[in-house]
Amino acid sequence: MNKVILMGRLTRDPEVRYSQGESSLAIARYTLAVDRRFNRNNQDGQTADFINCVAFGKAGEFAEKYLKKGTKMAVTGRIQTGSYTNKDGQKVYTTEVVVEDQEFAESKNAQGGNGGFSGGSQPVGFDAPSSNGPADGFINVPDGIDEELPFN
Repeated sequence: MNKVILMGRLTRDPEVRYSQGESSLAIARYTLAVDRRFNRNNQDGQTADFINCVAFGKAGEFAEKYLKKGTKMAVTGRIQTGSYTNKDGQKVYTTEVVVEDQEFAESKNAQGGNGGFSGGSQPVGFDAPSSNGPADGFINVPDGIDEELPFN
């Protein structure tokens, strides 16, 4: 099984090209900076890995339209390796993630204004609590329905 799940931030805006032919295909390339979970025995001081990703078709068009430098993304896909001979005659080996699914990992509001850092960001699709709602983002459970809840 070849399955990759990554969460990180784009290091630059995606580079998008279209294939030639009557039915052109969008090909978007971007790099994700993925934080390393553990920093044990880190000799070079690097705390992130920079993973090359490529998205084809609709996923490529999505990347072109919505992704930009600093956007936090959750990406699933597969690793693909390859090689080519460069103009100096040297063989170059490549490794990249072919994107199968990509989702925003934080809300647009969490991205802007604070340098991209969000201590407790919410997944996309969830609205921030309203001014009259609870500040912690959780709804209050009404009294008297304890018997109906599947947990205690």
